[in-house]
This record gives sequence, structure tokens and C-alpha cells, in this order.
Amino acid sequence: MSETHSQVKELLKEKAGYILSYLMSSGGEYGEVFYERSRMCRVHLESNKVEKVQWGVDEGVGIRLIKDGKTYYGYTTEINLENLIEIAKALSKSLSGCGSVAIGKRYIKGATDVQIDIDAKDVAYRTEFLKRANDRARSYGDKIKQVLAVISDKTRGILVINNLGEISEDEQKRVVFFVDVVASDGQTLQRGYESVGGMRGFELLEEKPPELIADIAARRALLMLSAKPAPAGSFTVVMSSQAGGTMIHEAVGHGLEADLVQKGLSIYRGKIGQKVASELITVIDDASLEGYNGSFTVDDEGVPAQKKVLIDRGYLAGYMYDRLTAMKDGVSSTGNGRRQSYAHVPMVRMTNTFIAPGKDSTEDIIRDTKKGILVVKMGGGEVNTVTGDFVFEIMEGYLIENGEMTYPIRSAVLIGNGPKALQDVDAVGSDLGWSIGTCGKDGQGVPVTDAQPTIRIKSLILGGCETC
Repeated sequence: MSETHSQVKELLKEKAGYILSYLMSSGGEYGEVFYERSRMCRVHLESNKVEKVQWGVDEGVGIRLIKDGKTYYGYTTEINLENLIEIAKALSKSLSGCGSVAIGKRYIKGATDVQIDIDAKDVAYRTEFLKRANDRARSYGDKIKQVLAVISDKTRGILVINNLGEISEDEQKRVVFFVDVVASDGQTLQRGYESVGGMRGFELLEEKPPELIADIAARRALLMLSAKPAPAGSFTVVMSSQAGGTMIHEAVGHGLEADLVQKGLSIYRGKIGQKVASELITVIDDASLEGYNGSFTVDDEGVPAQKKVLIDRGYLAGYMYDRLTAMKDGVSSTGNGRRQSYAHVPMVRMTNTFIAPGKDSTEDIIRDTKKGILVVKMGGGEVNTVTGDFVFEIMEGYLIENGEMTYPIRSAVLIGNGPKALQDVDAVGSDLGWSIGTCGKDGQGVPVTDAQPTIRIKSLILGGCETC
């Protein structure tokens, strides 16, 4: 790479119209030049020592043409004008550069406001957080057999210039920290996990120190050693706000992404305006929230971050769109066009997705539950977006008897149907708990955040293991 970061951006701003004129020379509905430069660092501490350090810079340009509803895409890490023009020519299948391109219609520039800049700290600074977490987790005694602590941070700068005359820039800085603990009593192994992250600087780990994350993970692993095998059957389920939004993301959110809807792969297809959940349920996707893992100023198509109400008091209000799916439905993009990198085509993805808080107190919800299961932490799971059927692991859960938590349970999974579960919600708490993740779809991963208040679902199937 002969050009510096700033020189590349200036080159693209100056010559993008020229490149786009070649791209649009044979017609098309939309064309764009997408530039990205990212710097990442990831450090693993395991077995009381730093096992892995990953650090790198990646930079490239992707060029996209949407024509007759189809996408044509090319990308390169060799960023020079001649190379970019050749890609544009290849995509358009034309040698002339006379397509219609607008200029100067809109300019947006965003950046992450941080207090402790992740680009100003070395590996030793990051490693100290990991050591603190490791020491705290292992302080819980000999039953702690394994501790994995990981810190990951990334600075990602993007520039999007399209044929509509729109130019968008954004610089996103994110930090993710997690601790994974394995405990054993000599007979069984149990795992405890906790994470924190967001579009923040390292001040995030000053506010939520590594010792706090390690405490939660270690206590969870040890607690599950004393847990009883989960009973099997149909139960009322209280999902704590601490459980995060795994269910709303997996069992509901993906089904509200317009590409799956248009392909007939969503149970929510054709149901706008219909009642799809309890009147207590409102589902929102909002990339404009400050500091969250799925937040940004503009999406990866240059569309401003937006708040979208997807389900409004039980009624389906709309879907999430990127530019391509919006064109197909004759609507505007909702700012949900996201891509893993310049080497990937953008697609519809969630950002910060959550169930809006209600009015009930968590204590009253539990007290009013005669027999049920309290889910404090969800694990992994699977969902069928066509039917809405799901299976989720319970990482930390308790039996509720006569309105009180009695004992922890282990080896439990929740089995149900997302839309049916939302219809069966009869209580929604006033709290709201967030969890971070990397959402995988079609081989791409993007950072997201999910959340829910404490909710009660009338009935779900609990897959237990009486003989475990």
C-alpha cells in the first residue's frame, strides 16, 4: 500500500464520481464505493499465562452495483485509481464511463467518543486486565480448574460514497472483554461465563472492572456444581433481565429481517398490522443508542442509524431493511445494512435489539409464580426462522415454588416457539438487561447487543435430565 489512510480517503472523495460513472455506465439502480480500514487487537490469557496475541491492520475497497434487483460486487486491497476503475468496468461490463452520478446531496461524519483511547494503549496494558480477572477467578479455590480471559478491541473507519450523491464516514471503536470459567468437584464439570462490551474506549473496564466479570463467571460455575438435575416438562418460565436478549434476537429478530421475509424464510411474512405477540410486548431495534455494541453513526451502506419499532404493543409494525431489500419493497432502508468487512456484500442485520420495559417489578413477577423456572443466564441455541421453533441452553436457572426461588438447576434446555412465546407473555418487568454478541449470518459476523426486561411466559417445555 503506497498511500496513507488519509491519502486514500482523499483519493476516493476526489475520484469516486469518476469510478461510479464507469460503474453506472450500463445502467443500474444503485452503485457505491466502500472503503474500510480496521485495526484490531485480541489477547487470550489461559493456564495462568498469555497464550495468544493477535494484532493487525486490514484495509480495502469494495465496489457494488445493484442492477435489475441483482448485486454485482468486487473488492481489492490494492487501492489505486486504475485498479478501482478496472473493477467498476468489470462489474458494469462496459468500457465507457458515462453513467449518471449525483454529487453533493448529503455528507455525514461520525466518530466514537472515548475517554481512554484503545489506539493509545499497548499489549501490556491490555494484559493487566486479563491477569486481574484470572487472579480473581482462581481466588475462589481449588474447584476452579480453568480460566480463560479474553480482551478484544477494534478501531474501524469506513467511508461510503454512492451514485445518489451521498458521502458518509464513521469511526467506530469497540471493546469486548469476557471470562470463561470451568469448575469441577471431581465428578462433574460446570461452566460459568460473563462478558461486557460496547462502542467505548477502555474506560468501559474502569466502570465494569475485570474482577467484577470474573466474580460473576466463577460464582456461576461453582453454583452449577451444587445444582440439581433439571426436571422435564411444561413450566411457566420467568426470564430474568440478566438473561440478556438471546431469545428476542434468535427466535424473533432474525424473522424480522427483510431478506428472510422476502425469501419466504420468516414466519412473520405478510403479517404487517397483525397481532403477533402479547399486547405487553414492544420490540425495538435501535442503532442510535450511544455506546452499545451494535451502535454506529451510519450503517455499512451510509444510511444513518435509526430507531425502529418492529412490534408495537403486540402488533407487527415493520421489518428491518437494507438498501437492496428496501428497493424490492418500495420503501426506505432502516439503516440495517451491515457487512463484516470490505470483502463482504452488506445484508440486513440487527443492531441493538430489545423488548421495551413494562411496569411490573421483578419481585412481584416471581412472587406471583406458583411453580416455574427462573432463567438468569441463557447459553447457546438454535432457531428455525421459518417456523419460529427454538432450543436454548440454560446456563443458570432456578426452580420457583410457591413464589420463591428454591434451588439451582443444571443440564436444562428451553424448547418452544418464538411467536407463540411472545403471545404467552403475561408480565413484563420495568428492568432492562443487556448482553453483547457477534451475530453470525451467511458466513458473516457483526457486533450486536440484545436486551429484555424480566418477562414471564405462561408455558415452555423444559428439557431436563433427571438422571444426570
